[in-house]
Amino acid sequence: MKDLTAPSYTAATASGTPTRPRAALPALCLTQITSWGILYYAFPVLNPQITAATGWSAAATTAAFSAALLVSALTGMRIGRVLDARGPRTVMTAGSVAGTAGLVIIATAPNLPLFTTGWLLTGLAMASTFYQPAFAALTRWWAPDHVKALTIVTLAGGLASTVFAPLTAQLASHFSWRHTYLILAAVLAAVTLPAHALALRAPWPSAPPQTAANADTSRTAVARSRPFLLLATALTLSAFAMYTVVVTLVPLLLDRGYTAAQAAWALGLGGAGQTLGRTLYATLARRTSPALRTAVLIGLGGAATAAFALVPGPYPLLAALSIAAGTVRGNLTLLQATAITDRWGTRHYGRLSGLLAAPTTTASALAPFAGTALAGPLGGYPHLFAALAVISSGAALIAWHTAPARETTRLPLIRRLTLPKHQR
Repeated sequence: MKDLTAPSYTAATASGTPTRPRAALPALCLTQITSWGILYYAFPVLNPQITAATGWSAAATTAAFSAALLVSALTGMRIGRVLDARGPRTVMTAGSVAGTAGLVIIATAPNLPLFTTGWLLTGLAMASTFYQPAFAALTRWWAPDHVKALTIVTLAGGLASTVFAPLTAQLASHFSWRHTYLILAAVLAAVTLPAHALALRAPWPSAPPQTAANADTSRTAVARSRPFLLLATALTLSAFAMYTVVVTLVPLLLDRGYTAAQAAWALGLGGAGQTLGRTLYATLARRTSPALRTAVLIGLGGAATAAFALVPGPYPLLAALSIAAGTVRGNLTLLQATAITDRWGTRHYGRLSGLLAAPTTTASALAPFAGTALAGPLGGYPHLFAALAVISSGAALIAWHTAPARETTRLPLIRRLTLPKHQR
């Protein structure tokens, strides 16, 4: 009888395409939905019940959650090195264990310091199970067709809130927040542990060899290069603006007289827009250079933010704007996933993507506090959105200069002409 637990692989092609584990892509789709849904999206659903039951302040519990995101940013750089050398199986399986343990600590914590400790461990799990290691796996295994695989897994990941936010709310209506987290911890372990341990066992392809053509793309050289530093700056500013918009859209609409249900629907429609945007990215990637599409997408995000600042209604127009903004956000997720390979190849993808993700993850962690804190001094949420639009515009200008010097020599003439003169 055939061993159903044995890994099944596709054969490597004569052209050198890496061996691909057939089970990896569906497994990563499933684990991204589960990991994001439980480790990230369950918290905002449960936090009101947590604060009501414990007496801890919402600021304190949210700070613990943000600390997890900061740990994820810092540890992602080290995890990237391991991914480059050994592949995703050990990292993501260990992340499943850490996430399960972290949730158990959170659920049973008798005081705020232990609650925070649980979130710090969960932050390590986030770095080990979220998009970064999944992207590293698919980029190495699926090259040169990795954009299609990345699109599929991000489409699945986009369903995390759709699946787990209502499921968490339903559980919380029947159980305490502690029992709800224990149930979710069991689900996380049952789904992600076997999937990561069994489906990611394919041989890890060797890194592309260093050649004369890419001799300037050593990890250190790239990380210290002007294009990389500008790219990190642009994506960090964009992430700060984007996540601040997400967390303050509901207050903006409430201040303009819309109901809580209307505001929630507008936010949810942004999630639908993200799914739409991710289906369009492959076409955009084929027709534009990396620097051009980075600048255009960040600029479009800024334009959508400015529209929210300037347009008070009617509601259908605001709903359409939310979908448009979500479409841009969906593209930006894939843009960051492919930013390294588009410019410097796959050789040091794990390490470089970890470096690139660290400041953007930090910015997303700070966004909830910064948005609320800045709205008052700036004169209200419309003025906050206007300021965020200015930040996005600056990021788009920076992104225009993120092409490595050699990139333009490979572009068709019509695409070279779209670049700044000094980059042609």
